Amino acid sequence: MREISSLKIWTDAYKEVEEVIGEVEVYYDFYKMDEASEEEVEAAYEKALEAVEELEFKNMLSGEEDRLDCTMVINSGAGGTEAQDWAEMIKRMYVRYAEQHGMKWSLLAETPGDAAGIKSCELEINGEFAFGYLKGESGVHRLVRVSPYDSSGRRHTSFASVYVYPKVDDTIDIQLNDSEIDRQTYHSSGKGGQNVNKVETAVRLTHIPSGIVVTCQMERSQLRNYERALEMLKSRLYQAEIQRRQEASDEIEGTKTAIAFGSQIRNYVLFPYKLVKDLRSNHESTNPDAVLDGGLDEFIKSYLMQTSGKKA
Repeated sequence: MREISSLKIWTDAYKEVEEVIGEVEVYYDFYKMDEASEEEVEAAYEKALEAVEELEFKNMLSGEEDRLDCTMVINSGAGGTEAQDWAEMIKRMYVRYAEQHGMKWSLLAETPGDAAGIKSCELEINGEFAFGYLKGESGVHRLVRVSPYDSSGRRHTSFASVYVYPKVDDTIDIQLNDSEIDRQTYHSSGKGGQNVNKVETAVRLTHIPSGIVVTCQMERSQLRNYERALEMLKSRLYQAEIQRRQEASDEIEGTKTAIAFGSQIRNYVLFPYKLVKDLRSNHESTNPDAVLDGGLDEFIKSYLMQTSGKKA
């Protein structure tokens, strides 16, 4: 049933394209008989073009992991309150993107900032092709603005890192040995009620061979936090294996195009001018407010088109 559901996405999309192209042909035939206007033909053509481009765009998401849900880790960089505020702005941007595309999201863990914003957080985003769309967002995001926390009105540069991992499901076999996992419990921070404050419900898992560490503190019970943390650890290990295979393939082909975590990928300039620029695809927007409100479609599309072209 899972395989049928996966294939149905493509057959339904093809049928939609077939239908809208048929509408263009019908309108054009009516136009030649003076029974339809030029505007109606143009409207039908634009609708068909949009459907074809959407199908071509979705075809770029052909990796085994692209259809999976994902987890996203956001960390503030050096810079105190200013950087922590920027990390919270990044979090809001992706939450808004998920909501605009009908995806569900949940907060797995969050460490509040000292005065404002957040030091770090972990989101789970659920939706068709969630990882495929968001995988290119991994990297360092740079903000330039006049800080609202600087009484002198000086310009500040802040950094936040984003890491995106596919959320594994029961079709992917990730073997974990209990002896290789160090499990620690501690008191959850922030809101959560009397039980959370008194009982060590938060869980931290360390995968000893890889050094990968995951935490979960948003559930009210230690058992549920442990289960969620175990899912997160499997996702990290799966992503590490994907990256290892990609690096090996790139080395063989001699055309390494993978973008390493930690590299700066996008600038968000709010002062002295307004510009958002992706440093990989060179796509730009002069409306940073819209981008920070979740308007990432063109940036995601330009990145995927570029990487798809390199692979081809």
